[in-house]
Amino acid sequence: MFKGKKKWLQLFMAGIFSLGLTACGSSEANKASTSKSNYPEKPIVVVAPSGAGGGWDLTARALTKALNETGLVKQTMTVENKPGGGGTVFMAEYATQDKKNDYKLFVNSPPIIINHLKEEGNSPFGYKDTTPLAQLTKDYGAIVVKADSKFNSLQQVIEEIKKEPKSVTVAGGSGPGSMDHLVAVLPIYKSGLDPKKVKYVSYDGGGEAIAALLGGNADVIATDASTVGEYLKAGKVKVLAVSSPERLEGDLKDVPTMKELGIDTEFTIWRGVFGPKEMSEEAKQYWTDTLKKLSEHEKWKAELEAHGWQAEYKGPEDFVKFLEEQEQLIGDMLKSLGMNK
Repeated sequence: MFKGKKKWLQLFMAGIFSLGLTACGSSEANKASTSKSNYPEKPIVVVAPSGAGGGWDLTARALTKALNETGLVKQTMTVENKPGGGGTVFMAEYATQDKKNDYKLFVNSPPIIINHLKEEGNSPFGYKDTTPLAQLTKDYGAIVVKADSKFNSLQQVIEEIKKEPKSVTVAGGSGPGSMDHLVAVLPIYKSGLDPKKVKYVSYDGGGEAIAALLGGNADVIATDASTVGEYLKAGKVKVLAVSSPERLEGDLKDVPTMKELGIDTEFTIWRGVFGPKEMSEEAKQYWTDTLKKLSEHEKWKAELEAHGWQAEYKGPEDFVKFLEEQEQLIGDMLKSLGMNK
């Protein structure tokens, strides 16, 4: 009888212990589930590391607008402009002060690689100091002059620089050795001229570079092709060439490619979204899922069309692989121009 009671008591206690473990496991699972579902719990900032009006600024604003209109993100999203050094000032702050901040993202493009590899104005921080989340678009470079400019072709610009390099002021929305600078000097370099002799003036963002052109402070600018359509339609500028492999559509359909003009070069300007290096797994998964859904949504496709951008989605793994390839290509390009660190 005693043995029977003892056995019953043991079975009873085992059952209680088992229920406790189940409850504990359920509690932990609920915590994990709650943790994932709670992000984001407060407003999110998307940084454009430049002044207003350039490619980063337009991308950040189109991104937040589409995420809001689709309802994919319920929290408030705001855009902040952080100009300085073609993005290097922001990167120094972000990589050191915001490396765990799940609520601050930023948009970037080739400069995140270029600034890290170039000699002049070198940044100690690059894409490896971030969490790449997604590539969303691709664009191309454009060589642009004012509507009443004496230059009517890229060849005329090159010939003038060949005769008197310092007589032509070339400007861009980023520093020496940066994306706009590379777009500007590549056709010159490919034409057999020394790109280091080109008079290049840098501004904080494509918007400021265009303002300099229209204000008569620059003869030629290199900028993103997608940002010049409105100025072309308004009759304010002439676009002499684009760096795409074939002619673009829309407002720039009549603009020749550099290759068409006998200059064997092209340059792709991708744009993507990045998070902090030590981003939580919950936040990373949230943005991986959200940005994938956005890339397939009609609202985002409408934004692409409105800005003249081409869709080019890559998730985190493919984006990192692409960035590694870009790092090699840009490194080789800078070496050929004598601009590598």
